[in-house]
Amino acid sequence: MLTAKPNLWDVPEKAREILQTASSLKEDLSRYEQMRYELEELKVLLELTDESGDRELAEELEQGLSELSAAFDRWEQENLFGDTFDKRNALVSLHAGAGGTEAQDWVEMLSRMYARWAAQQHGFEVEVLDYLPGDEAGIKSVTFLVSGRNAYGYLKAERGVHRLVRISPFDSSGRRHTSFASVDVIPEVEEGAEIEINSDDLRVDTYRASGPGGQYVNKTDSAIRITHLPTGTVVQCQSERSQLANRLRAMKMLHSQLLALKRHAQEEELAKLRGEQREIAWGNQIRSYVFEPYTMVKDHRTGVEVGNIQAVMNGEIDTFMDAYLRNSSQT
Repeated sequence: MLTAKPNLWDVPEKAREILQTASSLKEDLSRYEQMRYELEELKVLLELTDESGDRELAEELEQGLSELSAAFDRWEQENLFGDTFDKRNALVSLHAGAGGTEAQDWVEMLSRMYARWAAQQHGFEVEVLDYLPGDEAGIKSVTFLVSGRNAYGYLKAERGVHRLVRISPFDSSGRRHTSFASVDVIPEVEEGAEIEINSDDLRVDTYRASGPGGQYVNKTDSAIRITHLPTGTVVQCQSERSQLANRLRAMKMLHSQLLALKRHAQEEELAKLRGEQREIAWGNQIRSYVFEPYTMVKDHRTGVEVGNIQAVMNGEIDTFMDAYLRNSSQT
């Protein structure tokens, strides 16, 4: 028999954790009931189709089976999430590596790919927190928050170096170029969760925002950079219009970063969470995107290859994530 817990909010962090777990379980149950209902409806439709031989009913049955199969595949995929933080939002950082302007353009292309994957494939929200434009084109670095259930569980598969091969639009001679970008992903955590930060350990700098945001964004030094001196961890935020709002958001980012460090104090374990901190260059890539002389995207960890590179750049990357999750669950 269930009983009320009047002292639930005596420990707010624990209370929030319990409520989040309850909400997650409720959503799982709702999804299960919906799939079971749709299966029963399809059974009835199958009987009607067998009896009548109606072509339109057969097409409706085929469509329904396809949609239910996709929903079940997604359910099965999400059951592979085993990390404590898999259901959390994700903080994603992209940095240009070897390749100059070409690499900075590559960061912008990847940023667009992830934004489309998040919004169009999963209905997630994307908020840019920090943005450093390229010298001539593209983006040197960008950090954005992907909000939605299991965002971190999916996106952790993208952590590593991504390699691009194409005819560079910035080369007047039309030569083929290879460039690189790194993708780092950590889970977003609540401020104060398992981490205590001494204000004396922080250096806070303000600067003028450089990213998109209209006329206001460049008029005041509202952007915030916080350095955690003991670890050298640096976070930046310029998405809000005031220093205070940016500082609050940056502190939350810092807690997420420091919790990642705490969970993996040993360097080898840290590499598993944040990705091996290798040089962003040749030989270290987890995935290659080839535009010339042929079109193919290949994940070097799983061997998965996709020929439709335009679909991939439009955000259709679940195939790579699914293979990575399945491989990880077997190790």
